[in-house]
Amino acid sequence: MASHPKLQSLIDKAVFDYAMIEDGDRILVGASGGKDSTALVEYFALRSLRPDCKFSYKAVAVQSDFAPAFPEGIARLFCELGVPFEIIGADVIARLKKGQKMNCWWCSTQRRTELLHYAIEHKFNKIALGHHLDDILETLLMNMLERGELSTMPPKLSYENYPVTILRPLCYVGEKTLVDYARLKGFASSVCTCDYQDNSGRKKARLLLEGLTGGNDAKKMRLFLSLKNIRSEYLP
Repeated sequence: MASHPKLQSLIDKAVFDYAMIEDGDRILVGASGGKDSTALVEYFALRSLRPDCKFSYKAVAVQSDFAPAFPEGIARLFCELGVPFEIIGADVIARLKKGQKMNCWWCSTQRRTELLHYAIEHKFNKIALGHHLDDILETLLMNMLERGELSTMPPKLSYENYPVTILRPLCYVGEKTLVDYARLKGFASSVCTCDYQDNSGRKKARLLLEGLTGGNDAKKMRLFLSLKNIRSEYLP
């Protein structure tokens, strides 16, 4: 069950820098069946074997009413790793209000809501999601260009109205590292191909990010770190 040293190190650093895992934590890990969340679930499986492990975790996949079944190969991998795993359902389309259009944002919001409700009901105090460095920077560019605000998905976010904290342990990991790792490990990547996709904004942001950084992870990391190195006296 050996993990990739670079990937493991990057996740460990993020977990340490943002104090993501603390003694007594009960962590719910979102599992989509794709490369990102699969690498994240494997990380928790391996970390739980360390002598100093003082937390518990469980992987949960939210199955929508129109998406394909969770990949059997990934489910078998979880079983081999000894991962506590459950699939729960969500009637995403059925929740649409009259006149409302189905899209990626609505689907992801509903699946996130199911994870939140599950966490609260089963007394998990944290939810770990598979958003990586590229996801965070693409969201940053989208919010700047479409909303006119400087914001993105933070590595650690505590909800004000719920007793749950969101974690993004892959925040230092570039997508290329995850692609290479998935190829090395033979993860069957599950990609959304539904008829409701409308992610043109993210695709444009991805192209912009590649243009800004040339696909270089070091430059992406500097862009990420700039969000913590704010010189307010040189801003409007």
